[in-house]
Amino acid sequence: MKQVVIVGSLNIDLVMQVARRPQPGETIIGESFNTFVGGKGNNQALAAARAGAQVVMIGKVGCDSFAETISKKLEEAGVNIQGLLRDPETTTGVADILVDATGENSICIAPQANGKLSPADIAQAEPLISSCGIMLLQLEIPMPTVISAAQLAKKHGLTVILNPAPAPKAQLPPELLSCIDILIPNQTEAELLTGLPAGDLLAAMEAGTKLQKQGIKQVLITMGEQGTLVVAENKVATMIPSFVVEAVDSTAAGDAFCGAFAAALAQESNLEKAVTFGCAAGALAATKLGAEPSLPQQSEIEKLAQTYSHHI
Repeated sequence: MKQVVIVGSLNIDLVMQVARRPQPGETIIGESFNTFVGGKGNNQALAAARAGAQVVMIGKVGCDSFAETISKKLEEAGVNIQGLLRDPETTTGVADILVDATGENSICIAPQANGKLSPADIAQAEPLISSCGIMLLQLEIPMPTVISAAQLAKKHGLTVILNPAPAPKAQLPPELLSCIDILIPNQTEAELLTGLPAGDLLAAMEAGTKLQKQGIKQVLITMGEQGTLVVAENKVATMIPSFVVEAVDSTAAGDAFCGAFAAALAQESNLEKAVTFGCAAGALAATKLGAEPSLPQQSEIEKLAQTYSHHI
C-alpha cells in the first residue's frame, strides 16, 4: 500500500445550525452550536485514514488549545503528524460555518497559521514526502506553497491530486498545472477554472475536456446529487452516479470524496472503483452534522459502495 501525504489547512470549525441562512444585515436565532476540527487538509487526512490509507499530514497550526485538539484527533485516526508545524506567533485557523435546514452551508475562514505554511516548510518535509506514493493538495494554503509541494512530489514520482478548493479567483499557474495528475473540482470550481458553465452533464463534459487539454490526464468533476463526471485520458467521459441519502450537512462531503478516493488509489484500486468509493464516502459524510464526525470508516464506505456496479 502506498502512503498518502496531505499538504493543506487545519482549522477549528465553529458550526451553527439555522433554519435558513441570514440575508445581509439580518440577525437570526440559531438552533444549535458545535465545535469540530476541520480545514480541508485536516478533513481529507482524516477521511483518507478512516478509509484505510496510511496518511502523513503536513501543515501549520498555532501554539494554542485548538492546535492540541487537532493534533489529538489526527493521532487518534492513525495519521503521522511529524509534518505538523507549530507557529508561536499566530493562532490556529478558524472556520465559521452556517448550516441550514436543507444541509447546505455558508463558510467564512480565517486562515491564521495556515497562511504561514511556506515553501521552506515544504522543503523541510522532503524526507516525509519522498516516502509517500500519493500527494493530495487543496487551496487553503498559499499558492507558492502548493506549487512547491506539487513540484517536490513530482521530483519523487508521486501521483499528485489537486482539489482546487476554495474556488480559485484566477487560472491555476502553469507551473502547478504541469505537476497535476488528477484534478478534482466541483461544478463551481470547474466553471471558474474554464470560464465555461458546468451545471449539467454536457456542459461539465466540455469544461472537463478543456481542463484536460491544459495537460491534466484525469479530471473528476463532483456534481453533488448527480454524481461524479470522469474525464480520463483516452476514454469516453463517464458519469458515476452518487448514492441516495438524506442530507443533513454537506460541509465535508467533498473532502470525504477526495480522501477516500486517494485512499482507494493507494490500495491499488482502478479509477472506476476509486471514484465509486469516493462517491460513497461523500454521500455518507452528508448524513451527519460537522466535518470530522461525518467522515466515514472504511467498512461503512465499502458497504455502501457495493450497492452500485459501474463501468467506465
